[in-house]
Amino acid sequence: MKKYYFNKLNKIEIDKLCIRSAINYDQILEKVRPIVDEVKKEGDLALRKYTLLLDQVKLDNFLVSEKEMALGAKQLSIETKRALKVAYKNIIKFHKKQKPNSFSVETMPGIVCSRESRAIEKVGLYIPSGSAPLPSTVLMLGIPALLAGCKDVVLCTPPQLDGGVAPSILYAAGLCGITQIYKVGGAQAVAAMAYGTESVPKVYKIFGPGNQYVTAAKMLVSIDPAGAAIDMPAGPSEILVVADNDSRADFVAADLLSQAEHSPDSAVGLICISENKLDEIINEVYKQADVLSRKEVALQSVQNGFAVVAENIEIALGFANDYAPEHLLLNIDEAEKYVDKIINAGSVFLGQYACESIGDYASGTNHTLPTYGYARMYSGISVENFMKMITFQKISSTGVLNIATTVMELAQTEGLMAHRRAMEIRVDYLNSL
Repeated sequence: MKKYYFNKLNKIEIDKLCIRSAINYDQILEKVRPIVDEVKKEGDLALRKYTLLLDQVKLDNFLVSEKEMALGAKQLSIETKRALKVAYKNIIKFHKKQKPNSFSVETMPGIVCSRESRAIEKVGLYIPSGSAPLPSTVLMLGIPALLAGCKDVVLCTPPQLDGGVAPSILYAAGLCGITQIYKVGGAQAVAAMAYGTESVPKVYKIFGPGNQYVTAAKMLVSIDPAGAAIDMPAGPSEILVVADNDSRADFVAADLLSQAEHSPDSAVGLICISENKLDEIINEVYKQADVLSRKEVALQSVQNGFAVVAENIEIALGFANDYAPEHLLLNIDEAEKYVDKIINAGSVFLGQYACESIGDYASGTNHTLPTYGYARMYSGISVENFMKMITFQKISSTGVLNIATTVMELAQTEGLMAHRRAMEIRVDYLNSL
């Protein structure tokens, strides 16, 4: 980790620290666009081609059967089932509070405006299963979809070499009431959900993480009117830890490595108000990395990371807001009293016991969060993302007469005479009574 002193950095250098590693999407899009186009045109034929080519699996049927679902549940250990049930319980408890309320207001006599929430009818969930299956992501996306009341929930995940789906993914999907599970991965899965094939239904919005190719495919279908909306832009996983003299170096090091092990391009940052403690934490990071199975991946990420010495907590939090991390850990004394100072972050972990892993799996908050600095303008996934709001207005005859002059004047100002006439004709009618 490269070491910096905040009081020696100018604004340009601080801004540079906040920039994530560049991803050359032009090259990636060149590879992904033909896949997306082929799935759009050829449907299942293209899915079979790319499943064989990229996953080394020959499939005749993509849909997971009821028999496969039942078998998957039997193959899972009691301990894993118990853990998934606890996570499910906590996640659903927190997310139940997120459903938006309807409201109605009379803006002026005779004019009543209201807003109602409606579930997005058809949604698609992409669940990666590369180096390891991610049943936690099934819960993080499936539970909000369930609570929102989405009519059709389609889940796509890459097939294993035996042509099946990881039992943990099937079990988690079962907990969420998801039955439409397809053995399709990568950019081809995104295209299948966006446009529909003979087997995979078309959806209106696609959720879920993935590699650069999945992200590129989501970008492509989101700008195609015939495609589908997406949850948010995505980048590599990231963490920023704020530490002080009282922070345990082993705790902080473990948290940094928990994100560093995701991929070599994970963003790992530390800002500490004590240089001695910062040095202790960095030494502990390399010590703990030695025993990791993904040591090389983690160390590459750490080497690209940064460690900043700040004069006080206020400066550290100011930098955190500029950086806008996916995960922000306040491993400091009395962390709760600084909550109001946090403006930009995907999810915040307060105090020394709040390790990032808890939020990833089972605290109840969602782990699908904005990365790449998008926490400045995006929120993490919630029930609201699976819903849309519809506004209504009811106008009485009294309302027409009260608002007519305003509407006609504004229509006249904008030169839209049909707009003016639509209002005027009602006024004339009421005045004739």
